[in-house]
Amino acid sequence: MNDQTNDRKIRHLQIIEQDQRVDRRKSYFDTIHLKHRALPELDLAQVDPSTSFMGKKLSFPLLISSMTGGQNELIDTINKNLALAAEHCGIAMGVGSQRVMFTHPESRKSFELRKYAPTTLLFSNLGAIQLNYGFAVEHIREAIEVVGADGLFLHLNPLQEAIQPEGNTNFSGLAEKIGQLASSLDVPIVLKEVGAGISDEDVKVLVRKGIHCIDVAGTGGTSWSRIEHHRQSDNQDALGLQFQDWGIPTPMALQMLAPYRDKITLIASGGIRSGVDMVKAMVLGASLCGLASPFLQPAMESHEKVINVIERLKQEFTTAMFLLGLQDVNQMRGCDRLVLS
Repeated sequence: MNDQTNDRKIRHLQIIEQDQRVDRRKSYFDTIHLKHRALPELDLAQVDPSTSFMGKKLSFPLLISSMTGGQNELIDTINKNLALAAEHCGIAMGVGSQRVMFTHPESRKSFELRKYAPTTLLFSNLGAIQLNYGFAVEHIREAIEVVGADGLFLHLNPLQEAIQPEGNTNFSGLAEKIGQLASSLDVPIVLKEVGAGISDEDVKVLVRKGIHCIDVAGTGGTSWSRIEHHRQSDNQDALGLQFQDWGIPTPMALQMLAPYRDKITLIASGGIRSGVDMVKAMVLGASLCGLASPFLQPAMESHEKVINVIERLKQEFTTAMFLLGLQDVNQMRGCDRLVLS
């Protein structure tokens, strides 16, 4: 297991701060237009944006997507502030990849978040590729236990691994191991990409292996390919830039997976930057919407700053529901009639 993992986490944060173009800001959701109701026949005060996910009630369908973790005071601060805000606002949160805690045991502290978020929905996180590089079910269970997690994000990142100088790129036979893991755990697995999208071909395989929750995590937001480009020793290799926008845009991924809505639960992330984007993602079939980048800088400052961002998103989300004439979230999920062709 790579001893450079912790340093890589810190470098990732530095790159995100230094290069604003890491967030690709493709605004793919701007191409989706919804049916405005001039006569909503609703009192805005009656609109209820709350939802339930994996047995826990959320104030609205927001997930603070996986960002970071490791042995560093700033990382501890970020994750603590995110967890405090998630608990206060009643929303879900996922931690960054926990692989680092197996090379740097001191980093476990950054993932011990249940004490800050005793009731809300928390997700553990590991790379699926590690199943091909020595990780066993015991590692996975330990990662879940450290977070006190309700579920596990098992992420797929072939593009990022291909760009990384030290990337793990043997993805062969991985689907079978994912299926074996799913049958061995007591918590549900969410298969997620990290910014390039999950296709219908992927879902066909995953459903056969017992996976029933997918985070499409499409392109349009943070580009890990561009981030890894900055980590090249001479920065002359342009492979990471060539692939910085590679993948399936999040709205297209959701539309592609529409035929599978009766078999899987969908989470939408990747390029979602507003409560309006969240509503569009829900109309396209998502049950939960993940954002990461908009929370990073506020989390470096205080949990109150994170709460401010969450409350803004909730206001936007609730207002959009009102303008669609929808009183509760269940009325919008996968409701194709709300999309203007």
